Amino acid sequence: MNSEAVSTAWGKIQAMTNSLIALLPNLVLALIVFAIFWFAAVAFKSVVKRLTRRHRQARNLGLVLGRLSQGVVILIGLFVALSIVIPSFKAGDLVQLLGISGVAIGFAFRDILQNFLAGILILLTEPFQIDDQIVFKNFEGTVEEIQTRATTIRTYDGRRVVIPNSELFTNSVTVNTSWEKRRLQYDVGIGYGDDIDRVKQLIMEAIANLEDVLKEPAPDALVMELAESTVNIRVRWWINPPRRAEALDTRDKILTAIKNKLTANGIDLPFPTQQILFHDQTEETDGDRSHQREGWPAGNKDVPNSRSISGSLRKLVEMRAQRDGNGNG
Repeated sequence: MNSEAVSTAWGKIQAMTNSLIALLPNLVLALIVFAIFWFAAVAFKSVVKRLTRRHRQARNLGLVLGRLSQGVVILIGLFVALSIVIPSFKAGDLVQLLGISGVAIGFAFRDILQNFLAGILILLTEPFQIDDQIVFKNFEGTVEEIQTRATTIRTYDGRRVVIPNSELFTNSVTVNTSWEKRRLQYDVGIGYGDDIDRVKQLIMEAIANLEDVLKEPAPDALVMELAESTVNIRVRWWINPPRRAEALDTRDKILTAIKNKLTANGIDLPFPTQQILFHDQTEETDGDRSHQREGWPAGNKDVPNSRSISGSLRKLVEMRAQRDGNGNG
């Protein structure tokens, strides 16, 4: 009984060994074929990256296309290798299996797939590019890399922010460097007693000699608001290039030049002030109270009679004397 079991097991081992030996040439051939496809995929990826490296707009798109092409070539090599090892294997069977499991994978990795598709669309439509300076929600910085899952930006204070591509694709993004020129502005407050036309002239003279301010389009100054304490004049100017460093440098020069120019010519740059009234303007010293006054509306209606402290005290004495007289009677 034991000898028969041993002989049966030995026979199975020999059969498996013979099958493996017979399959060994196919395994070696499959490994060689797969290695060829592997090196071909790496070479294809390098070619795509080399072709797009010189073009700034297509640099990151070429990187993504290189990765995708590498994956496709490796997948084809895997199918060919399996067909050599297992002659009965059909690529359609594997595709069908992947299709069935793809539904479950799609639900499990929905966010990853959403970011991947958004990344591909961003790379194709190019709303912004590498080295652009963008503003997204509370983040502002320079685009370092656009990957298939997320986009990396470097903030101006030296931090790295990784933003999922789905959020960038479905929300508003401000691109500060999309055009060669950029307009900046600042509101300057002057006193109500200052001559507005003269102030505008002084402002234009202050920034006329600054090299960083473009002559075309020309800078301008517009009255924008009659505020509580000031008349606000908005100064607008254009710069090139439109990057953050140039914007801050130009802003510093312009504000310094405007402040020095206005103060040198006696223009008031007032602080916020507030007036508080502690009376109701019904005293005799308030004058004609039918006209517009602080705290009292103008109009054709009757206004209260004027009052004074002495008159109020006299009336109070009379009221008390009358009350005492009635009590004695």
